[in-house]
Amino acid sequence: MDPTTRFGARATDYARFRPSYPRALVEAVLDGFTAPAVADLGAGTGISAWLLAACGARVYAVEPNGPMRAAIAPGDGVIAIDATAEATTLADASIDVVTAFQAYHWFDPDRVLREVARITRTTARFAAVWNERDRDDAFTAAYQRVIDRFVLDETERARIAREGTVEHDLVRHGWRDVRRVCVRHERPLDWATLIGFSRSASYLPKSGPAYDAMEVALRGLFDAPPGGSARFVLVATAYMGERDESVRVE
Repeated sequence: MDPTTRFGARATDYARFRPSYPRALVEAVLDGFTAPAVADLGAGTGISAWLLAACGARVYAVEPNGPMRAAIAPGDGVIAIDATAEATTLADASIDVVTAFQAYHWFDPDRVLREVARITRTTARFAAVWNERDRDDAFTAAYQRVIDRFVLDETERARIAREGTVEHDLVRHGWRDVRRVCVRHERPLDWATLIGFSRSASYLPKSGPAYDAMEVALRGLFDAPPGGSARFVLVATAYMGERDESVRVE
């Protein structure tokens, strides 16, 4: 399925139930910039865009999927852009920081990083961010074992593989000081949030017999949570690189 249309039927659940990101990580992504212009690529329903705006950024939320883009809450600080990560429509040399929260794995990395080079100013930062479930936590690991039985395609495996290439991609395109910043955080879960989060995932069933079976399995997990409480333990990781006057990106 075309990644630009993949989440259309899941936008409502995505906006309501996807986890947020810790403020410390967002601050690290923006560190050193004052009131930066940020291009948030694959902005989805605006979760990351509004976190960036709350930290003082002016955010261009670039999202090609109509229902997802329509779910971005209106307000000062965030401008929704109908465009793709590979062709943002943003002006040359207009952006200080480019981000991709839970989205880089959907992109063509070479085309995106060429577009990033075009839209960024001489001094700039790029950050690809993912929330990963911590499988050392009993409940989080048990949730993973349940959903592994119901995956519809290889999306998750492909995402993990692409995450592993970000640092190489950045170095290859001339970015410096390539590094990771990780922040562990927790998300308490009620039943509506747990099942809603599962419905928001494009690689899991949203209806039909497989969905019904998944719901039964997750309900059993929620009612008797390993470790004593239903919560996700997450590790938010930002893969970041820098660009300055001495760097020329080809």
